[in-house]
Amino acid sequence: MTLAALLQAPPATDTLFRKYIGEAVTKTAANISPLYRLDAFDWTVLSVYFAVLFLLSLYGAYRIKQVIDFWRYRKVEPRPKARFAEAELPRVTVQLPLFNEVYVVERLLAAVTAIDYPRDRLEIQVLDDSTDETRETAARAVERYRAEGFDVTYVHREDRTGFKAGALENGLKSAKGELAAIFDADFVPRPDCLRKLVHFFTDPLVGCAQMRWSHINGSYNLLTRLQTILLDGHFVVEQTVRNRTGGFFNFNGTAGLWRRRAIELSGGWQHDTLTEDTDLSFRAQLMGWRFVYLLDEDAPSEVPVEINAFKAQQRRWAKGVTEVALKLYPRILRSKLPARVKLEMFFRLTGNVSYPLMILTSLLQFPLLLVRYNQGFQHLMLLDLPLLFFSTASVVLFYGTAIWYLDRERSRKRLLHLPLVMGLGIGLAFSNARAVLEALFRIKTEFVRTPKYKVELGGDATWKRKKYRRGRGWLPVFELAFAAYFLLAIAYAAHMGMWGTIPFLSLFCFGYGYMGVMSLLQTSGLRRLFDALRPRVTG
Repeated sequence: MTLAALLQAPPATDTLFRKYIGEAVTKTAANISPLYRLDAFDWTVLSVYFAVLFLLSLYGAYRIKQVIDFWRYRKVEPRPKARFAEAELPRVTVQLPLFNEVYVVERLLAAVTAIDYPRDRLEIQVLDDSTDETRETAARAVERYRAEGFDVTYVHREDRTGFKAGALENGLKSAKGELAAIFDADFVPRPDCLRKLVHFFTDPLVGCAQMRWSHINGSYNLLTRLQTILLDGHFVVEQTVRNRTGGFFNFNGTAGLWRRRAIELSGGWQHDTLTEDTDLSFRAQLMGWRFVYLLDEDAPSEVPVEINAFKAQQRRWAKGVTEVALKLYPRILRSKLPARVKLEMFFRLTGNVSYPLMILTSLLQFPLLLVRYNQGFQHLMLLDLPLLFFSTASVVLFYGTAIWYLDRERSRKRLLHLPLVMGLGIGLAFSNARAVLEALFRIKTEFVRTPKYKVELGGDATWKRKKYRRGRGWLPVFELAFAAYFLLAIAYAAHMGMWGTIPFLSLFCFGYGYMGVMSLLQTSGLRRLFDALRPRVTG
């Protein structure tokens, strides 16, 4: 019986009327915005939610395509056109850009001087922009290796114009090599790395050859384990697929070999973006230079063990790639590249837009609990499942593929980390969204390098007493506020019996909570305060 019929009914139905109204009030109280009313609030929340979910699902569909292409092309390994005779190996300049790397500079030089390559065709440049004791440490090491017969030079700049790009450009002015290898301070290149790369340059059209990064301290703590999975997804799936399907892929700033002429003819190292490597890579490929990616040859590196350093690194990459999108994508669209390559480049260069969308998605979660309380399971399966598959399950397939390819023996254990990897990606939302917005509004910031502490062994906690620790800034306040917001949402969902939403909400809660708490606990100022108070407490 409808409400209108009850109002027109005789007094005998008064008891039934009161029962109907009581049930309606109870139902409305349990759900502030019941779906059956579909008021303006409901329509707004649902429209925005499905629009954002649809956009995220497009990027998810792109990831699934990459996974399919990876398994399709994984055995199509690049081969050099020919091989140099030993007496014809080209001269190589190894460039080592540094900025305040006192803990790792000697490890780097020890590894580079151990590279198996003819000494008369190997030049090493230590390009040091440091402002601390790294200068003395690096200069002493250079003198020591020079005395041993190595062609190694120390170049120090007082003016850090262009940051890393400026240092590399400055080094090229005096470089002797026709090829230039680049290794960042946190890398420990293997002795055979140049011999693995150099023969691809028998093809005069090859401009760059890149190795996959591996991780010295990938199992050090939870953060490094999750970072390893994130990086492996990029280096195993993305870079391989882009290279082997004829698309563009970017040099990753280190662990690669460049043809000097390719750098110069493509406009050289430019510093109007924070990812000078991505910028130069795409400019070179637009000019027709070929790039080679070696999936099965790796260069060991050290990943950040401290959350604020990790966030700074991710923020720099997110902002830099967005800056490259604004700089180069119009040129890519005007080029004669195949539509397939242009589309792939669109997804590559705009992928970081997912971070502002993630914040919007986070804000919508509690209203969605209110709006969708009365929706049936059939409705959720029809609308949500396809979009959630592309936007969420695609992440599992993407990173799961990298885990399976690199570490099949431990894959089951590492696959259990995937929900935490998703949470970590969510936790980066505030930091990386800020970076994307700064790029869109053309706000320039300095190149913030990632501090390295020479952490190689499990249990090594000496980095906690070392300098270069980054401050936390104000972002942890928002991260912890959102963690609290999702705790309330989880409590509400449990109270209303909406159990299916709790795992999804828990990912958000973990991501924001982990970022916020660890940013506070690992802040240098807070750690120094604890260290200063400890003697008083124990005494």
